Amino acid sequence: MEFAQPLWFLLFLFLPLAGWRSWHARRTRPAMRFSTTAAAQAAGPSWRVRLGFLPTVLRVAGLSLVIVALARPQDRNVIREQFAEGVDIMMVLDTSTSMRAEDFTPNRFVAAKSVGADFIAGRTSDRVGLIVFAANAYTQAPLTLDYDFLQSMLAEVEVGVIEDGTAIGTALAMAVNRLKDTEAKSKVIILLTDGQNNRGELSPETAAEVARTIGVRIYAIGVGQHGEAPFVVDHPFAGRQRRMVPVEIDEEMLQAVADMTGGKYFRATNNRALKDIYDEIGELERTKIEERSYLDYEERYAEFLFPGLLLLLLEVVISTTLLRRFP
Repeated sequence: MEFAQPLWFLLFLFLPLAGWRSWHARRTRPAMRFSTTAAAQAAGPSWRVRLGFLPTVLRVAGLSLVIVALARPQDRNVIREQFAEGVDIMMVLDTSTSMRAEDFTPNRFVAAKSVGADFIAGRTSDRVGLIVFAANAYTQAPLTLDYDFLQSMLAEVEVGVIEDGTAIGTALAMAVNRLKDTEAKSKVIILLTDGQNNRGELSPETAAEVARTIGVRIYAIGVGQHGEAPFVVDHPFAGRQRRMVPVEIDEEMLQAVADMTGGKYFRATNNRALKDIYDEIGELERTKIEERSYLDYEERYAEFLFPGLLLLLLEVVISTTLLRRFP
């Protein structure tokens, strides 16, 4: 409960004075003179005398309620409506065998899945889909608001299931195709890869041209350290061996693809850098939320005014009838 005109509460400073004047007036009112009051003193005070304080109490209580009513007590009901303009996001994840390189902890692929899962968990009203690719590209999950389903589909992705290779152009074209008919005002592709386009009939630049024509932005992420990275291979005779392999990320192509669509290119060389990149993309593609507030006030002064007036009326009635003093 709130009060629209709380300055009326200053009248409470004068309320003790009003109560004292009412009590003092009854105590000092002239009375009849008697030669002796011994018999009256022996009889003790009557019930009227014992209730002599009642008019003062009723007057103070009544005036208190009237003051509260003058301050206009109100109940405020706030209604908030939120309108979210979601973003459609297709995550495109490289699952070629080179993603097993261990320059990330424990390797590139596991780090990419972990950070991708955190990114999905941070979305609220955005539709997110998942495409995985190696020599070919496949839709692992269509655009959806069911983030639990999407997380489970991401968890099932493994390296080596798809024929090895890096068909970046094919994967981008599939992502663009998923986004072309959506009604979202903001459409985004997040491409994560560690290699060069070496499979598929469509070049990444051509796919990016199509993305630009329908208003899709591409954020490209190249994962891998500079120079060489440790890679574990299974030798048929010597068993598992750890070798250093060169990191061959086509940064020029990824930069061109991102620039062409109004997106951005990032290079991630460790787990922390990869997480920071996803955080930055999340900030760049933050959902726009419009909030409208409606205030509804309900006046409650009557709940105090009428009881207060009733107490004042009762004080007048009692003072002039039951507790009337003579003369």
